Amino acid sequence: MADSMDIDDSLYSRQRYVLGDSAMQKMARSAVFLSGIGALGVEIDFAHVFWDLGTNFFIREEDVHSQKKRVEAVHSRVAELNPYVQVSVSTDVLDENTDLSFLKRYQCVVLTETKLSLQKRIDHFCHSQQPPIKFIGCDVFGICSRVFCDFGEAFEVSDPTGEEPKELFIQNISQENPGVVTCMDSRTHGLQTGQSVCFKEINGMSELNGTTHQVTVLSPYSFAIGDTSSFQPYAHAGIFRLVKMPKTFTFETMEQQLSDPRLLTPDFSKPEAPLQLHTIMLALDAFLEQHARLPNIGINQELVRSVSRCARGCLSPLAAVVGGIASQEVLKALTGKFSPLQQWFYLDAIEVIQPLQSLPAEEFAPRGDRYDALRACIGESLCLKLHTFQVFMVGCGAIGCEMLKNMALMGVGLSRCSGEICITDPDLIEKSNLNRQFLFRPQHIRKPKSTTAAAASLEINPELQIDAHLNKVCPATEDMYSDAFFSRLNLVVTALDNVEARRYVDSRSVSNQKALLDSGTMGTKGHTEIIVPYLTESYNSHRDPPEEEIPFCTLKSFPAVIEHTIQWARDKFESAFSHKPSIYNMFWQTHSSAQEVLRRMMAGESMEGSFQVIKLLSRRPTQWEHCLALARLKFDKYFKRKVLEPLYSFPLFSGLFWQSPKRPPSPIEFELSDPLHFSFVVSSARLFAGIYNIPHSEEQLSYEAVSSVLAEVEVPEYKPAEKHIETDETVKKPDQLQMTVSSEEERQAISQLQKAISSSSVTPERLRMTPTFFEKDDDSNGHMDFVASASALRAHMYAIEAADRLQTKRIAGKIIPAIATSTAAVAGLVSLELIKVAGGYGFELFKNCFFNLAIPVMVLTETAQVKRTQIRDDISFSIWDRWTIFGHEDFTLSDFMNAVKVCSV
Repeated sequence: MADSMDIDDSLYSRQRYVLGDSAMQKMARSAVFLSGIGALGVEIDFAHVFWDLGTNFFIREEDVHSQKKRVEAVHSRVAELNPYVQVSVSTDVLDENTDLSFLKRYQCVVLTETKLSLQKRIDHFCHSQQPPIKFIGCDVFGICSRVFCDFGEAFEVSDPTGEEPKELFIQNISQENPGVVTCMDSRTHGLQTGQSVCFKEINGMSELNGTTHQVTVLSPYSFAIGDTSSFQPYAHAGIFRLVKMPKTFTFETMEQQLSDPRLLTPDFSKPEAPLQLHTIMLALDAFLEQHARLPNIGINQELVRSVSRCARGCLSPLAAVVGGIASQEVLKALTGKFSPLQQWFYLDAIEVIQPLQSLPAEEFAPRGDRYDALRACIGESLCLKLHTFQVFMVGCGAIGCEMLKNMALMGVGLSRCSGEICITDPDLIEKSNLNRQFLFRPQHIRKPKSTTAAAASLEINPELQIDAHLNKVCPATEDMYSDAFFSRLNLVVTALDNVEARRYVDSRSVSNQKALLDSGTMGTKGHTEIIVPYLTESYNSHRDPPEEEIPFCTLKSFPAVIEHTIQWARDKFESAFSHKPSIYNMFWQTHSSAQEVLRRMMAGESMEGSFQVIKLLSRRPTQWEHCLALARLKFDKYFKRKVLEPLYSFPLFSGLFWQSPKRPPSPIEFELSDPLHFSFVVSSARLFAGIYNIPHSEEQLSYEAVSSVLAEVEVPEYKPAEKHIETDETVKKPDQLQMTVSSEEERQAISQLQKAISSSSVTPERLRMTPTFFEKDDDSNGHMDFVASASALRAHMYAIEAADRLQTKRIAGKIIPAIATSTAAVAGLVSLELIKVAGGYGFELFKNCFFNLAIPVMVLTETAQVKRTQIRDDISFSIWDRWTIFGHEDFTLSDFMNAVKVCSV
């Protein structure tokens, strides 16, 4: 897909978390041949009509008026998406007489909206090559779609699921035949018989370390691995990890698969649908071959005739879903990662047209505008409802961009129909957004997402009415997004990346009785949830299990896995460079006079945070050299003295304290020549300089300059002290401001403040700090340098395998893996439900969805019906019900009670 291997990390960061580096490199070296209407490569159909404006978001009105070929119109707009991808164009005719030998230079061929006879011919050619050329065919006929895959007779996949294998601690390994492995703390292992695991860090039965064994599952907490009777007895510790084994998939040609298809079933409420659609679409293929066109638009009752009636139209959201699924199959073909589709996938939107069967034919007739393809499926009246819709969308990231694209193609919220789309997002566009947020381009970096997305949507459809805001939707903005604001809406759409914001928007939608469309993705997984007043439960009606927190004592003294060291490093960043400076500023805003603070402290008055603030003031550096010295002392504190403390309290060879999962630490001696040590000190010093507003130059960051400064730094010797080391995992992290301060510490703080005042160092500038907020995507700011080096050093101390920078960034930045294929699919599915909301459809026609494109699996289900609470035989209520009481200036409690009685009758 790209010739250049110089792929920018920040641009592809979230995609790497899904595919991995090796897969990304395979993609970069791979070639793809695309053919079909609006595709890059060879274009089959040159016709160019207004219908394209409602289905192809890269085509503009001027392209139609100038009679451009689709491929010519699309080429430049696709090419600007990614400077690393070489996009070529051909307008040669691809038909039954074309010599197919030119396809040998491609690894994957994708045909879209191509005659079945040509698809069969090209697939047969691809299948017969050595090695086989991967073939994908995809089509959308109105309300029905299909994807077909053929990757050859033997296609090996290195990672069938894409799931990150977990490391689990071992409780015991028996010395017998077969040996039985038991998990620590009765944690379920999640293994299946026949899978393999590898072992490490076992004490006693060391023969197992570094070896791989096939397992036989005995229980959720134990498994057998073969003969261990001749091994040393197991002592303690040890970790096992699932070993992913390659899997080979076999494919038949399209010709073979036509009569005996292997089908994926997405909706188990209609299990017969895939095979029926397979037959129906083959009939449409035959009709197209015979008449060189699809059936005319008309009204019919039965499924076959319904599909036939809509076949010339196109639901752009359905095309988006198919595009996402087919594109994921392309990635599988090129990378050998994830399980490929075997071999047919059919997805329909029958529920969209079920209530429209009785409408007259004129409803679906073309009118020569951009909505003809949509009108052919849902009729003119429903199109008009979409045009008049008032939509509020929260978030303009990956899903938000795709939703706006879909709404622009469908004509949701047109100015001429008094419709509107209001969008809001406070974020700016980052480089890492560009690989999945297709409304943005490199020139948009650091510009607001909402206003940029609005402008890009207007390029797709100039008829839209879009109001773009830069606000969060939260209690602080309720004066702007008030009940009056919600009252004029028809629909709320969430395109958010966190649960808390979803819950708040859901609560506002329910209180104002507005439909809500929610969706989300994580890597190749996606979900949609449709919330309709009086019909379904709300988002807040169910609760996900709380995210498991790492115990405080584990982070502080007993890390066992790399996630613990990364979280520890992130916590140190927040404490030193964000939290403490913020507390410092708040204290001096409240207590502006140091003399007044001193007077109150000497009078014995307690002031929250005073001890910590005065300590920061007394140790405040004034020049760059001081920042380096402070960073060097932090190194000694974090990686030597803080290690010696638990070793002093719990000596290595006294009892069995240091047993799995507790790892005994080893202190680190500072070596400036070690890149990790140098990175930690320099990044720490830069961050200290930032919060204390101390300038420095690039020259001062050199090895020689840093070395000369650190040579003068005196590091005090460690002296053991009687300190309590917390071992209780239920104990929470203490609040620094609420911690008890001893009388000696109080006297020390008073002395430090007196000294600062007498030296005239308490100036207004010294009573201000600049908090730093963690930003993972800017590699020039030193934030990730600090976290990555601190985490790696702590991992080394505890003999934990360190993570690379990319994995550290993902965990520390709490990055949700993202990929454009899932985003396109989830937004397309939600947009299909938007049509149903506009049509006022019944409960049974709405669908929620969960999918995982890696496996692949897609499950469509009915929404959860709203629960009603019975008050008495004739009165019940749900979360959607309201009793509206209209009062007046002299309204009394008695009036209110009477009004309630009237409402309840």
